Amino acid sequence: MTAGDAWLEARFAEIRPKAVAALTRQFRDLELAEEAFAVSCLRAVQAWPKRGRPDDPFAWLLAVGRNAGIDILRRAARARDLGLPEPPAPAAEDALIADLDAGGLRDDVLRLLFICCHPDLAPRDQSALALRIVAGLSVAEIARAFLIKPKAMEQRLTRAKRTATRAEVPFETPDLAERHKRLRTVSLMVYLLFNEGWSASTGETQIRTALCEEAIRLARLLLDLFPAVGELMGLLALFLFQHSRRLARLDAVGELVPLDDQDRTSWDRAMTTEARALLEKALRHAAPGPYQIQAAIAAVHAAAPAADDTDWREIERLYAALYLLEPTPVVKLNHAVAVAKVDGPAAALDMLATLADALDAYKWFHTTRAAFLTELGDFGAAGAAYQRALSLDTTAPERRHLRRKITACEEEIRNDAASGGARRIS
Repeated sequence: MTAGDAWLEARFAEIRPKAVAALTRQFRDLELAEEAFAVSCLRAVQAWPKRGRPDDPFAWLLAVGRNAGIDILRRAARARDLGLPEPPAPAAEDALIADLDAGGLRDDVLRLLFICCHPDLAPRDQSALALRIVAGLSVAEIARAFLIKPKAMEQRLTRAKRTATRAEVPFETPDLAERHKRLRTVSLMVYLLFNEGWSASTGETQIRTALCEEAIRLARLLLDLFPAVGELMGLLALFLFQHSRRLARLDAVGELVPLDDQDRTSWDRAMTTEARALLEKALRHAAPGPYQIQAAIAAVHAAAPAADDTDWREIERLYAALYLLEPTPVVKLNHAVAVAKVDGPAAALDMLATLADALDAYKWFHTTRAAFLTELGDFGAAGAAYQRALSLDTTAPERRHLRRKITACEEEIRNDAASGGARRIS
């Protein structure tokens, strides 16, 4: 991939949520909006290297996507029935771009999330649709996340889009009744969006900053709409605590830096101060939920001036409380990390034994287990666990990190062999 290709790919990923949301608002058809945006990206690949990059790539892609959508409808003989305007002549394209009011589109992604979370859709379809439309994940990536085949996921997404289109969901903030139906699901979608940005599923880039910032923006909008909801305060606080560490997570050459080794002086203290104030305000509502507890865990990390100062007993208690609210395998996995810090890796491995089947396709399960095994000196089993993680979906920085871990395990095994205790990675 050339530097130019990488720039294009990054801009398309950054622009996609707002552009697809705006096109959906115009055409009221999720599939058409996606297709129109894809056409605009293809035309950008053809035009920008020759004509130069536009001053406003978002406006350019939106204008071209709008025209592409109208062309698609015309070819389908539907433009007349929908009363859509004629597309502007090519010579008028620059004027159209100049007239676009990007500020007026700022809520489109939030509205699109409410469409994805329509009650006519099953919860799993809501999640899959939001990850595809808003986060821009590929069908294959979403299929792996849901542990199903790509063909089945493609069919599920197609049905979900058609259901949402047929439902003719109003593209506006829901009324009070609809808030109770959809707010929790929309919050979850924003949470998933941030997680994908914070630790990408695959690709060359570990952190997709634009997705993180978009999730933070959406969380702020949700809190503006529903200012008395403590869990939204917790959600935004969690994002801010996490994102405050963004500059410390990768070193100068793009390699992953574990939390314990991060330069805490580079953490964004203004961001953690805002997060702490939000969390304290949320806790005064006396209705703690999962996002508030996760934010509280992040606050404990942020309060420690050095890794050795971390109050792991408090984190362990918080994860135990979180597991009572959300008894999921992933929460238990994270709880095990805290248990390892408090009671040692053997106790944590006992917890992981019950998760082997549920999390076999989850790379963090295997890396966590490998870390515990390394602490216990079982480098053969640790290397095998790292190998298993490497076989799953990973980013380029993660693959390099895992290979270094595997090499370290192999070196320890050779040292053991030299001293008469030979073990090999199985």
